[in-house]
Amino acid sequence: MTLTLSQANYHDPDDAQAIVGLLDAYARDPMGGGEPLAESVKASLVGKLAGLPHAFSVLARVDGQPAGLVNCFEGFSTFVAQPLINIHDVVVLPEFRGQGLSQQLLEEVERIARERGCCKLTLEVLEGNRVAQAAYRKLGYAGYELDPQMGRAMFWQKPL
Repeated sequence: MTLTLSQANYHDPDDAQAIVGLLDAYARDPMGGGEPLAESVKASLVGKLAGLPHAFSVLARVDGQPAGLVNCFEGFSTFVAQPLINIHDVVVLPEFRGQGLSQQLLEEVERIARERGCCKLTLEVLEGNRVAQAAYRKLGYAGYELDPQMGRAMFWQKPL
């Protein structure tokens, strides 16, 4: 097995196809909502990512075949006045799970974040996704809190 990691080039057709295929596989998984991406999303996703200067994606290929993906967005911490990276999607195809791909992908994201002078990495994980939680803990991730008496931060949303 030959593993290669690379920062995706949104203008490369092979990278674009890999991003869409991997993200669609994730969307179809119960941890991704269990529904395929809409055709309009498949058609526009990579072009829209390319238009965001603060977006980047890391691809994992095993023997040349797409196997994993992490989509990231640079944000900003007002508390330390430095950039941060939000890890938005972590995808490893089922046939490649248990081989350490997510760890290697996240280590590459951390390397990029350090190069950019970021102060932290953030991500979301479902309460029921114990496997992902264990993997993230192994890499040093933990729940976010400013004051233990106030509890951990919660991720909320309001669809528009």
